[in-house]
Amino acid sequence: MSLGGCIILIAVGAILTFATDWEMEGVNLDLVGVILMIVGVIGALAFRSVARRRRVLIPPSTTVIDDDRYQG
Repeated sequence: MSLGGCIILIAVGAILTFATDWEMEGVNLDLVGVILMIVGVIGALAFRSVARRRRVLIPPSTTVIDDDRYQG
């Protein structure tokens, strides 16, 4: 899951929990919203740890100038 997907889960969960007053028989939308927010946060933390491991640091290289080419 990408970071964008995690943010969407958090946003949809927050909307279901805090911004709606829908009533469905047999479904607690507040609980569904909280679950979506928790899954989004866990996914974002997992994405962060995976992205940190993928980061490759390339040491700075020195430019080598071939002096033989410039001699006449």
